[in-house]
Amino acid sequence: MKYLHAMVRVFDLEKSLDFYINKLGLQEMKRTEYEQGRFTLIFLATDADEPMIELTYNWDQTEPYTGGRNFGHLAFEVENIYDFCHQLQTKGVTILRPPRDGRMAFIRSPDNISIELLQKGKALAPIEPWVSMKSTGEW
Repeated sequence: MKYLHAMVRVFDLEKSLDFYINKLGLQEMKRTEYEQGRFTLIFLATDADEPMIELTYNWDQTEPYTGGRNFGHLAFEVENIYDFCHQLQTKGVTILRPPRDGRMAFIRSPDNISIELLQKGKALAPIEPWVSMKSTGEW
């Protein structure tokens, strides 16, 4: 068995692509438009050999999806959690659960999907400003 992808329904395609590609750093691997079904599927990944996220955009959806928290979360391993969180902040992403422990942080997508960021390997030594930063909202 091989894990293939997780599907996330998105309300604002451009906003979601900006988040996943320009802020989180994923790459678009494949896009398919289904005119008859009136939806688009876009597959994103860190590279071609990794599991993917399938963004499903229903063209006629008029209201944002609710219950994003029910999905659970997506998880990504990063080389340096402090640097990565800082880069996200400079791009306007709120760090909901800061990496106080040098190991884990949480953010949310524009569609309210929780995204867990995990430090690759061992946790980094705790440092400021992260140690003192409070959690915000739900993650």
